[in-house]
This record gives sequence, C-alpha cells and structure tokens, in this order.
Amino acid sequence: MIATTRFLSAPQHDLSERERTILQAVVHLYILTGTPVGSRVLSSFLARSMPLSPATIRNTMSDLELRGYITHPHTSAGRMPTDLGYRFYVDSLTDATTERLQAELCTPEDAVLELLTVPKESIVRDASRILGSLSRHLALVQIPRFREARVRTVEIVALSSERFVVIIDLDSELVRTVSLETRSAVDHQSVLEIARVLNEWMRNRPLQEIVSLPLDDATGMRVEPALLRLFVEQIGNIATTPQGATVHVSGATNLISQPEYESPERLRSIIELIENEDVVVHLLGSSAAGDGVTVRIGNEIPNVELHDYSLITSTYRAGTARGTLGVIGPRRMDYGRMIGIVQLMSGVLSRTFGQSTP
Repeated sequence: MIATTRFLSAPQHDLSERERTILQAVVHLYILTGTPVGSRVLSSFLARSMPLSPATIRNTMSDLELRGYITHPHTSAGRMPTDLGYRFYVDSLTDATTERLQAELCTPEDAVLELLTVPKESIVRDASRILGSLSRHLALVQIPRFREARVRTVEIVALSSERFVVIIDLDSELVRTVSLETRSAVDHQSVLEIARVLNEWMRNRPLQEIVSLPLDDATGMRVEPALLRLFVEQIGNIATTPQGATVHVSGATNLISQPEYESPERLRSIIELIENEDVVVHLLGSSAAGDGVTVRIGNEIPNVELHDYSLITSTYRAGTARGTLGVIGPRRMDYGRMIGIVQLMSGVLSRTFGQSTP
C-alpha cells in the first residue's frame, strides 16, 4: 500500500491551466537536462498537448517569474524553477503517479528483501547501501529509536559475583546488552530476584520509561533497592546512549557526478553533514512528519548549508519503535521516482522488522 505523501509548508497555487502546464513542463525539462528551458523548446515539447507559440509561452513565463515560480540566470537565458516552482511540481504529483513510478522501478519489495542480510543489526547498513544505489543520491537510514521499543524480556548473566551482562530483548526484534559492575559481591539468589523484578516491572514498557519506574516503593522485594536501582539505571542508559552508529550514510560519490556539484565548494556542506552524525539525526528527526513521505525543497530544509538540496524522508516501523530514512540530492531531482524509491525502502524495512507499513 502506498503511504500518504505529506509536504511541508505547501503554498496555495492559484494558477490557470496554461500556467500550470507550462510550469510543469519547465520543471520536467529542467530535471531532465539541467539547463534553463527556452520558449521554443517548450513550444515543441507542448505541441501535441497544448499548441502555443513561443511568444505566448514567453509571456506566460514572464508572469510565472513575477510570481516567483521560475527564474533565469541571465537576460538571454531560458527559465529554471525556483524552490516555489519545485514545490508546485511536487504538490502536483498524485498518489496514482507515484504508484506508477514506483512500479516502473523494476525493483519489487521482495527483490529488495533478498538483498538485505541477517542478523537484523546489519539490515540498516545494507538498506542505506541499497537506497543509495537505487536513488543515485545520498542515502540516510537511521536505526530504530530504541527508546520507543517495548521490553519483552530481561536476562542477567553473571560473569562473576561482581560483574554482570544484562540482555534486553525488545519488540523491535533487536537485542541490546549492557555490562555493569557492583561494589560488592551479589549472590545467585539476589541475581535471580533482580531478574524477576525487572521482568515483572519492565515487560511491555517502552525503554524510555524504565528510568522513571518507582522501584523504591516496591513491596515484597527481597533485594536492596539501591542494587536494583543500579541495574535499572544502566538499562535506562540504552535509551539515551547510542551503541555504535545510529545513522548509516551511503552514496556520497553519487552527488559528485551531478553537474550542480562539480565545484568542491558546493560539496563542502555534504561532507560536513556526513561527518557530523548529530546533525544527520537532527535533520532526519526534524523532517519526518509521521507516516508517509515528507519532501523538503531548498530553503524548506532547516540547515542553511543544505539550501541547494532537496530532502525526501519517510519513517519505517520496527515493532513499536520507528526509524527514519531518506535521500538528499540536488533540487533538480526526479521527485516522482525518488518518492517511489523512499516509499519502497520504507515498506521493505517495515516488513523486515515484522511491521507492515500503515
């Protein structure tokens, strides 16, 4: 099922049919060629659907330029879309259009599923590689946000009387472990009691709620509250302290082949982005808008350094936890195809983690 496509800050486009057709053609041709589109090229392109003279097209393009939909690099050049023009084009894509474009990818979900490897800890890394290969843009895939996942079981393995490994099985089909040491020896019966209480209190609770559990008020507990609290705090740290990379990035070399970014200065922002995981996490978090696909174009992206790019994101499900994935590319990207690819990978990851996309 194709998820609902969501867009941010979508303006109201009060355009005539002629203006809409010409604007769509300008964006479409600019996406294909990367060069400003002239009136004679448009006249030939629209000859069968809307026959118009170059003079009529020039007048209409002048009106569109006054309204901020298109611009031109210099006086004698053709026109190219502005961020507002791209926004109009993206808003014009219907669910039927994106579904058709997704079908044309010739990459059904089952085929992509076969490319993902096990164990599931490796899936996100593989997904970023596949997403980068399919989109030919920069691919970002965030691991599921474990703080949202619910605890299924807790197991304690004693390495010695003072050193322990706690194994937390989450409903996202992922397992997290935490090591801890105590200041004094803990006997076997106390370990069993701690495991019993942890399972009783934590089962089916989101990991992010663990640290706030009122364990000091527990009755019938045959273990020191301070000792139990030590285990709880260490488990709660999983919700706030990442274990390894939280975002996998692939396809940086794809952008180098784009004509817009032949200059090294234009790629500096992307290099800085890749090197700063906190910025990537914030970017994905601020761009995801619930279920479905979100498209941000140019200055709609909160990072000023990325105003020459567009960002398409979606969320996927891993049990009760969610992750975010997306692609970054030039504003002159094939939006219909990119939306289809992002939807495809979102559905694949949700299926892989055992949760169908809504």
